[in-house]
Amino acid sequence: MSANARGSVWEIQARDVEAAGLAAADAGAFLAALRSAAGGSGGADEAAVWAAVAAAGVLRPEHPHALHQLVYYAVYAGWDRAARGPPPYWFPSLIDCKQTNLGRVMEANGPKLLGSSYKDPISSFNVFHRFSVENQEVYWSMVLKQLSVKFQQEPKSILDTSDRSKKGGTWLQGAVLNIAECCLLPWPSQNRTDDSTAIVWRDEGLDDYPVNRMSLMELRSQVMTVANALDTMFQKGDPIAIDMPMTCNAVIIYLAIVLGGFVVVSIADSFAPQEIGTRMDVSKAKAIFTQDFIIRGGKKVPLYSRIVQGTSSKAIVVPATGGYLGVTLRNGDVMWKDFLSRAAGRSSVYYPFYQSAGALTNILFSSGTTGEPKAIPWTQLSPIRCAADTWAHLDVLPQDIGCWPTNLGWVMGPIILYSCFLNGATLALYHGSPLGRGFCKFVQDAGVTVLGSVPSLVKSWKAGNCTKGLDWTKIRVLGTTGEASDIDDNLWLSSRASYKPIVECCGGTELASSYIQGSLLRPQAFGAFSGASMSTGFVILDEHGTPCPDDLPCAGEVGLFPLYFGATDQLLNADHNKVYFDGMPIYNGRQLRRHGDIIQRTVGGYYIVLGRADDTMNLGGIKTSSVEIERVCNRADETLLETAAVSIKPAGGGPEHLAILAVLKDRSIPYDVNPLKTKFQRAIQKNLNPLFKVSYVKVVPEFPRTASNKLLRRVLRDQLKQELSNRSKL
Repeated sequence: MSANARGSVWEIQARDVEAAGLAAADAGAFLAALRSAAGGSGGADEAAVWAAVAAAGVLRPEHPHALHQLVYYAVYAGWDRAARGPPPYWFPSLIDCKQTNLGRVMEANGPKLLGSSYKDPISSFNVFHRFSVENQEVYWSMVLKQLSVKFQQEPKSILDTSDRSKKGGTWLQGAVLNIAECCLLPWPSQNRTDDSTAIVWRDEGLDDYPVNRMSLMELRSQVMTVANALDTMFQKGDPIAIDMPMTCNAVIIYLAIVLGGFVVVSIADSFAPQEIGTRMDVSKAKAIFTQDFIIRGGKKVPLYSRIVQGTSSKAIVVPATGGYLGVTLRNGDVMWKDFLSRAAGRSSVYYPFYQSAGALTNILFSSGTTGEPKAIPWTQLSPIRCAADTWAHLDVLPQDIGCWPTNLGWVMGPIILYSCFLNGATLALYHGSPLGRGFCKFVQDAGVTVLGSVPSLVKSWKAGNCTKGLDWTKIRVLGTTGEASDIDDNLWLSSRASYKPIVECCGGTELASSYIQGSLLRPQAFGAFSGASMSTGFVILDEHGTPCPDDLPCAGEVGLFPLYFGATDQLLNADHNKVYFDGMPIYNGRQLRRHGDIIQRTVGGYYIVLGRADDTMNLGGIKTSSVEIERVCNRADETLLETAAVSIKPAGGGPEHLAILAVLKDRSIPYDVNPLKTKFQRAIQKNLNPLFKVSYVKVVPEFPRTASNKLLRRVLRDQLKQELSNRSKL
């Protein structure tokens, strides 16, 4: 054991343990157990000490977070991050690894595919990952057998690269299926029967009542009823929007739209009317499913009224509670119960609309740097990709209970839906705010085994001590995505579930997946990604566009290998080639695909996302563009000439902070930034998204620009970062 690791643990005294919140009567026994575990780590380094302490269960979920902090930071006090990379907190065991989804497939196929180089799922993981990138047909043929994907016509090939104009190749050529049907069928190899629980849910405010359960048969029946009703109103292929919380009804509607051969248009329930209207117009949606209100945190937030302001398209309105609406509908709009009555008299059996694997099923939106949201089409390949990712990386198993509080308007909504249903797992939904104790108790009561989150949610749970007295030990795997994770928040999260692994995920709507993420076959470090996702290859490009050597630490823009199962090959309102390929270098005979992230590969082979190469920013897990925010802020006050929106990453890690810089029309007049900050916040909440928070405002004389008058936001970002760093040192 290194002197640093041993010394720092041995320096912890009873008074330190008591100061961290443990009762004096328990401090002695805790210290003895801690020293016994650390002393039994075999004279190894800090990582081995921590592994021994975590495995011994010395630190328990009910212990104060300050105690977990005391021990974790003491163990790693001497860890040289620059020389060794991020310190690991979770370590795979060979016995457990062989029982994971990926481990089982590796054990069954590794010797045959890799020969004598195959040893076991842990030591052979890197070799097997490289095989999955270089032999995608073999990898995907294995994975497809693990998911509940039923083809009406089998694919002629897994991947066809003969058409060089298709830079991403042609996947599952000739295949015919309906991916929603695949979610609704019994599946013997997953032990999924008609009686299996498909959805478990609870309404906010009923936290002491038993959770509700819906069987697979009940789900299928309700989806078929909605699909029958849709057939009376729409033509096959019509785009139909959903703008409502991710409730059981929303999931039923989503699956029914896809089952019937229509196209879901995903709109987040937090959007202002103008943003709803833009997405309805871009997608050419024929109608929109919504609710009268959103029940969240004990409050009724109007939703239908925003739909009315944003679009003239027909709305089908579901009551947030009970059987009756709390609003009066405009002419032409339809109550949910009246919509369902249109299925009366039609056959209770519904025949799915079968289409090619490349058929459109869902239009999602991602903000680009032009200010107009990119309309991203998901085909039937996209659900397969996201379910395969969670199968391989989060190890979602049949009979797991998966919960990821999100919305069908964001990519994680469809991802968690398909990830549960195509893997034979149960989907857990909380009808209400996920920010407080009510949601955390639902996680316990529903027996959630795979829990996903975004860092801002974790921060809220931690700040409110929302898990106190609750049992989260049924959780096997945790996941996080959407924004940069805070190390201490993740320490808290993992400790609540007895130090289960947190799989960090980073990807994109257009990829239907994560390109880098954690794995249960590799040690995990807080706030870091342990590698590329299965079958995904990429290089890190330096400032000259030259790939960095694969085995060296470096930082730069990521360039994805273009043969990427499930990734888009078109955009509905932009030039796909221009957005994702133009200007990218050729690598191994193929043009790399742009994603836009600047990433760092550390010593030890972990990855950290440093930010965006363009002016897209990530606020609370929602990608938006500088242009969108500036458009709103420019109108916030008549004294403004122009504004610039940039995001700043805190020095200690964690989510990005929004900063607005402003140039005034009359630069000679002194101006108080506090009223301006309030006006910017109001304007953004009203016209863009109420979830975005303005953290910093500064008035400057002018903005730096290129010779062609393009605003250099990168320069502003760097200047602001330096200024804030200097302040923190004072």
